[in-house]
Amino acid sequence: MRNNQILNNGIPISISLNPALERENFEPKKPYNKKRLFTISALAILIALLVSLIAKLLVYLIDLITNIAFYGNFSIENSSPADNTYGLFVIVIPVIGGLIVGLMAFYGSKAIRGHGIPEAMEQILTNQSKIKPAITYLKPISAAISIGTGGPFGAEGPIIATGGALGSTLGQLLKITHNERKILLAAGATAGMAAIFGSPIAAIFLAIELLLFEFSPRSIIPVALACITGAAGHHLLFEEGVVFPINSIIKSPSNSAIGFYSIMGIVIGLLSVLVTKVVYLIEDGFEKLPIHWAWWPSIGGLAVGIIGYFFPRTLGVGYNNITDVLSGTVPIQILFSLCLMKFMSWAISLGSGTSGGTLAPLLTIGGATGALLGSLIIYWFPTSGITIPLAALVGMSAMFAGASRAFLTSIVFALETTGQFNALLPLLTTCTTSYLISYFIMENTIMTEKIVRRGVKTPDSYEPNVLEKLTVEQVLTDNGMIISEENKIKEVREWLSQEQNNKSNYFVISSNEGEYRGILSSSNLLSNHHCQENLIGTLIKRNNIYIRLNDTLLAAVETMAKENIDVLPVVSIENLTIIGILSYHDIIASYKHSIDEHDKKQPHISLKRNGLKILLRGQKLVTVIKRKGK
Repeated sequence: MRNNQILNNGIPISISLNPALERENFEPKKPYNKKRLFTISALAILIALLVSLIAKLLVYLIDLITNIAFYGNFSIENSSPADNTYGLFVIVIPVIGGLIVGLMAFYGSKAIRGHGIPEAMEQILTNQSKIKPAITYLKPISAAISIGTGGPFGAEGPIIATGGALGSTLGQLLKITHNERKILLAAGATAGMAAIFGSPIAAIFLAIELLLFEFSPRSIIPVALACITGAAGHHLLFEEGVVFPINSIIKSPSNSAIGFYSIMGIVIGLLSVLVTKVVYLIEDGFEKLPIHWAWWPSIGGLAVGIIGYFFPRTLGVGYNNITDVLSGTVPIQILFSLCLMKFMSWAISLGSGTSGGTLAPLLTIGGATGALLGSLIIYWFPTSGITIPLAALVGMSAMFAGASRAFLTSIVFALETTGQFNALLPLLTTCTTSYLISYFIMENTIMTEKIVRRGVKTPDSYEPNVLEKLTVEQVLTDNGMIISEENKIKEVREWLSQEQNNKSNYFVISSNEGEYRGILSSSNLLSNHHCQENLIGTLIKRNNIYIRLNDTLLAAVETMAKENIDVLPVVSIENLTIIGILSYHDIIASYKHSIDEHDKKQPHISLKRNGLKILLRGQKLVTVIKRKGK
């Protein structure tokens, strides 16, 4: 039973309101509008179709620029810069590309710099998922110039950024919420990844781990449909098979081999931390240069050209490098160059602020490292059960898992892009150890370090919001005051002047029978413009602000914030009878208690707390909490 005070002719009258008796009169909270979900899903599919076409055009553009820059041919045939015959002149090509990208960033948009995912994360977290529409065409063009002139990047980063920009732009043109815009942004970005690699499941996990920061039907369904569409676009526009085929079938490894792969995970986890630190150390070095940032990409291009002259396989996209490494037939010296020199070329170029991606370079570096470690283990322990293709596969996946901490994405991506599902256990083992090392040593990741430096906090867990788990019924207390509409303004003012403890900014108004009439602000009540003989009911202007027992505290907070009030009447559905008053103090107290309970170390398992049972009927959780405090 809850007792609330109703003022009638200046005299408090106690009335009994039992919420347990009203339980069957509640209106269930309305679910997310399914028709709206259908609309967003249809938009996500449309975006994915466009992104698939853009991905194909981007690859064509990269090939065109590569052929023009390194061979003097106007052709869109796939070719590698590594086979060029320019000699020393090859050093100049990436410099020219970096200069063009720097000018595009200066005169177009600075947002084209970087590898795309951190920039998308920043817009999601700070700017309601609003990306400049110009990024939709500036990013792919700048990336194509950067990669086509020898930049050691993959096409996936730019297309992820382009897809995200396309989704955001469409979301800004349409009348949708910023959360729906975030979903379209994530759908476009991940559809781009699926279109390049044909890996829809990994793309979905990428959205969950790096972009959405939530897991709900309203977000997963559109993103999943977009990724499926992107994967279909890949098989239609690119190729039918897997992106990185391994000729031999990988067999399930032995227990001893699993142990060695675990050790590899530790080593690669340490290397992933080193890779991330070095990339941002180089970026910090560029920040200290006494020249304008628009010139930095050309300096990075100079490093790319010099390294590319001595190690040609470090130039360009290099997806063929990954395939070669996974074959297990690449000589040790080439593995070493891909491991160390590809890293130096990529780190300097990325640190200079040019336009490019991180996934393909990380895969190349990780795969080469894994193959090198596998070769050493086989040399020292011939009966270890290690195979070079599997060592390269777990190496590339563990490197991405450690650097980005996109744990599930890393594992599933390796499986989808190679089709070697027998590698699941060693992948899980290696990625887990790499992730573990990265988590304990490195506070941020290669994806989040940049935006954290700008003061943007990134979510580090996917736990449900405490306010979404608690209902109004669970926290409603006996506190609160209700004023009858039949009281005169003068009477209420006199009564309130005698109540020293009353500091309410808003008052709930009801009929004498306890039916809800509206909410009245204290400023309105105390205004000198009202005739003091008028009834309180004449001052009511808002009568549609209330909440129900089975609504969540999150809904209550959203209502309070929207209406700018600090109390809410809790009413039944049948006749709007007031059941109780919910204040922001109640919400804060409940939130604090939930945090305390979450952090409390409880070594025992029991259905009792301090000897008191939690009753499911007639008693609320808040009652037990009060008793515990005594």
